[in-house]
Amino acid sequence: MNLSRRNFVKMAGLTAAGAALDSILPQATPAEAAGKRIKLASQAPVVASRLVTEGAANGSVAKVYFTRHLDAKHLISMYDRINEGIYGNVALKLHTGEPNGPYILPVDWIKEFQQHVPHSTICDTNTLYVFGRDTTEKNHETQKLNGWTFSRVDILDEDGGVDLPVRGGKVLDHVTMGSHITNYDSMVVLTHFKGHAMGGYGGSLKNIAIGNASGQVGKRQVHGYFDTNPPDGIHWGVLKEGFMERMADSAKATCDYFGKHIVFVNVLRKMSVDCDCAGTTAAVPTIPDIGILASTDPMAIDQASVDLVYSRPENERHDIVERMESRHGLHQLTAMANLKLGNDQYELIDVD
Repeated sequence: MNLSRRNFVKMAGLTAAGAALDSILPQATPAEAAGKRIKLASQAPVVASRLVTEGAANGSVAKVYFTRHLDAKHLISMYDRINEGIYGNVALKLHTGEPNGPYILPVDWIKEFQQHVPHSTICDTNTLYVFGRDTTEKNHETQKLNGWTFSRVDILDEDGGVDLPVRGGKVLDHVTMGSHITNYDSMVVLTHFKGHAMGGYGGSLKNIAIGNASGQVGKRQVHGYFDTNPPDGIHWGVLKEGFMERMADSAKATCDYFGKHIVFVNVLRKMSVDCDCAGTTAAVPTIPDIGILASTDPMAIDQASVDLVYSRPENERHDIVERMESRHGLHQLTAMANLKLGNDQYELIDVD
């Protein structure tokens, strides 16, 4: 059955930037810059990785670096803090967006970033739903339209899929990824953090869990979608906790494959309640921009991103929090913790 993007968004339910974050987070002095540990008033309702301050940790701690500055220069500097394990052929995994998507990561930023990372290639996959990226040919046309013309974009599943094992998975024992993933020695997961119609939010986990899975096989596995003729025409398989657990399984397959040679950058900018897969129909963001996070720990960086969203005043965070909670999206964090996909403690380090 052909799945339309409209039905994809509709099935899950259709639900400005500008305010400064300094009213919530302490501002580092020049003497403290590039090392101040941030303490938030509270965390999200679900805590997979507990925020700790320097000296308060019990055991090892994941480091999550944070800057309020949103530009290519700071995107590069954040990456440079975590790139020790990146070598060889490097996959830059990002969401290239549906046609004319208004909130995708700025192309000029990514151009500078890609040129900064030696032997790197932008990577994405085809979609399961039918719209601007469900075939390799349409995907490349959409990329040209959106401005991804400065470098080759590798559609990982252009030549089919490869099964990666999920060690100790909750639901899945393998996931079919785009076969080109095996051409790379390292992966940089560059994520536009935002809401998501089915996942509640889309962070680093979603970027690799759905984004690396092959369009017609892997994505069906992760969504639990195998009914080729559903009565309503828009059935998308499992939702809520079941979907989050499948995403965590899929992400673990990628993390296990790359080992210490995968890093994560989340950009908290133009955070619509909708994913970039919604294209021009994505809701206008109602939460202010926050900044850029970087870490070698996928669970810690997504926990920190969610915690920063919850740290905003209720009137600013309301829409995206409602999207997260109504889809049971915070179970992503629980599922990652159950799979030991990260450290159960993190420090949020202010580099400004």
